[in-house]
Amino acid sequence: MTTDTDTDTDAGAATAERARQLIGLLAEKSRLRVLAAVALGADSPERIAEVAGLSAKDTALALLRLREQGVVTDGAQGGPAVSYDLFRELARRERPTPRAGDGTNAVLDTFVRDGRLVRLPAQWTRKKLVLRHIAERTFEPGVEYPERVVNERLRAWCEDSDEIDHVTLRRYLVDLHHLHRSEGIYRRPETD
Repeated sequence: MTTDTDTDTDAGAATAERARQLIGLLAEKSRLRVLAAVALGADSPERIAEVAGLSAKDTALALLRLREQGVVTDGAQGGPAVSYDLFRELARRERPTPRAGDGTNAVLDTFVRDGRLVRLPAQWTRKKLVLRHIAERTFEPGVEYPERVVNERLRAWCEDSDEIDHVTLRRYLVDLHHLHRSEGIYRRPETD
């Protein structure tokens, strides 16, 4: 018997595996250069080769692999285009679907959109739920992060919010023990 939790776990694992494949695909320099050329508007193999600084053969091979993996598709004008939908899909990490009656999704959908914090809830229980979500999506348990990295990652959450900044967010995460701080180094505990 397959449960919703099993399905959520399988979907999360599939998303993580797809993201790893994409990173591996782009770890090859010529593919990354071809993708960058396409993203910058190069609309033909010849133009892509010129912008990427690659031979026609290397460009064709890189384009073939990028197309096979769905990273590059046919654009509206028939030329190659970046599949931004693929990147958006992978950027939105799957979160487990809560049990019926649990308002987790509704709370997160209200206060977090497209990986950004819209605002912090006024109600303390909702605020704790949103902060836990941010900690779990931003920091790996047991990994040490210098304050500069913590600030960069939390700034990304605050980009669309006028009412909260990364410093306030960091303070809340430390106060709630989602992050431990010692001598300018932050670490998310193994278990919250």
